[in-house]
Formats: sequence, structure tokens, C-alpha cells
Amino acid sequence: MTAPRLVPLTAAHWPAVQRIYAEGIAGGHATFETEPPSWEAFDASRLADHRFVALLGDTVVGWVACSPTSARAVYRGVVEHSVYVVGPASGQGVGRRLLDRLVASTEAAGTWTIQSGIFPENAASLALHHACGFRDIGVRSRVGLMRSGPCAGRWRDVVLVERRSEVAGVQPVGGS
Repeated sequence: MTAPRLVPLTAAHWPAVQRIYAEGIAGGHATFETEPPSWEAFDASRLADHRFVALLGDTVVGWVACSPTSARAVYRGVVEHSVYVVGPASGQGVGRRLLDRLVASTEAAGTWTIQSGIFPENAASLALHHACGFRDIGVRSRVGLMRSGPCAGRWRDVVLVERRSEVAGVQPVGGS
């Protein structure tokens, strides 16, 4: 597969992004969500400077986006992200390129931690994150109940992963 072109995710990409999101939801191992949000909800909750799509030609084959974890100033450098790749493009390096782009954009903005929660059954996502420098920091056992899809009615664990920047937000001990 040719390397995808990465561009900022805009409203024009939303129909394809929404379809990829829905595909992930239907698979049962990507999210607790039961349906993709509206563009307005997605746009309002994701940081505009840190959301990208992967394009093969004019076709969206993946996306990445992040949200602040908290409005508190102490967490200004911590974001939570999602990355999705359409089925046929999985395992082709699309997710890696998207995560690498997210890391670069967030580090340039001073973000020091990118985190996410991943179902343990999603081995491909865990492997991708580990390859991109994320580490497991724990497991939240039975943290949520699936409401729809193939895992409906099942309590799910979530592996918490994070990537700490080696450049952004680094302060000497005792620094402010």
C-alpha cells in the first residue's frame, strides 16, 4: 500500500470519519460508544489542532483526534486520544503514521502526556500503541457495561496506556 497523505480533519471529512467510527463501534472492541457523535459534538469535544485523517487518494482510511482530559490548569498538557483505521487498511502502517503525527503536533504544542483506554481484546491497537512508545499503566477492571453490539451486556476491562513526551512540558525538579 502507498503511504497515506495526512491532513487536518475537517467537516468535509466527517461522513467518512463517521463511517470508520461506526465500523469500530460495530466490531465491539473499539469503544463503549453505541453510535458516532454528530459532527457538532465531535468538533466541540476534540482539539482542532490535533485531529488528522489519512487519505489514500481522496479516500479517508483512518483518523486520529484528541480531547483535553480536564479543564483544570494542572492537566493542560494531558490529552486523551482515539485512533481508528478502516478494516482493509489495518496492519498497513496507517495507524502508526496517524499516531506519529498526533505525537508531533501535541508535543509542539507543549503536551506532555497522551493517554487512552483500550480493551484488552484489541490486541492490534495495544501493539500499535506499544510500537509508538506508549506503555501500559494499569487495568481498570469491569469499568463499563457494553450497551450494544456483539458484547452487549458484558462488563469490560480497559487497559490504560500513556505516552510521556521526552521534550514537551519537561521542567527541572522544583520548577514551576
